[in-house]
Amino acid sequence: MLDYILEQINAPGINTIGSIFKLLLSLTLGATVGLERRHKGQIAGMRTFALITMGAALAMILSLYIPQHYFGMTKNGDPERIAAQVISGIGFLGAGAIIQMKGSVRGLTTAAGIWVSACIGLTVGAGLYLVSIVACATIIFVLLTFELCEKHLFRGGEMKIVRLKVGKILTDADTYRDSFRAFRVHISDEYLRYDYTHDTTIINFMVRSNSATDFIGLFNDLHAKGNVLSLTLTNEMNN
Repeated sequence: MLDYILEQINAPGINTIGSIFKLLLSLTLGATVGLERRHKGQIAGMRTFALITMGAALAMILSLYIPQHYFGMTKNGDPERIAAQVISGIGFLGAGAIIQMKGSVRGLTTAAGIWVSACIGLTVGAGLYLVSIVACATIIFVLLTFELCEKHLFRGGEMKIVRLKVGKILTDADTYRDSFRAFRVHISDEYLRYDYTHDTTIINFMVRSNSATDFIGLFNDLHAKGNVLSLTLTNEMNN
């Protein structure tokens, strides 16, 4: 019985047992990648990645089944058409995972994970089981290990965004820049937005800081400048 199941799983053509195995394997691999993303606090987690990977595998199975069933595996069938549409169409889901926040972009890593998970599903659907498992393991290795490498290489230089809302239309922000200089926080870039209806100004300071930076002291100093309605600190690099 086991030999028969293995034979069906490894058969070059499409059959019921092999197709079920491909769907379950792709679902497992996708959920594994999604588990890491969910651990990082991303909205796209196990369910999203599992469904994407399994859906891509199903699309690949269908791509192979149509020419096999209707054309007898002849050159008249094109098993690449549906799979090709998955590669291009998955970009819509990837774009939905990217959040643009006034100078800060989050979700790029998750978007890349969605795309490569779809590729894993296609690989499982094509019957390349070992390749798909190695690809999944490599993705997990990249997500976990490379993050540690980046933190080690760029230690003492994390990019963050300080969002400052002032209750007037600013003509000069030097007084606020002085606070950053006093606390040895380097400003990499600035983004301003004027709201003339409510006479407010929002400034997004992209800054480079380290673990020793006293943001509480910095915020108190910025607030002491006057007219400060709100202050927000976000981590731009949390993708």
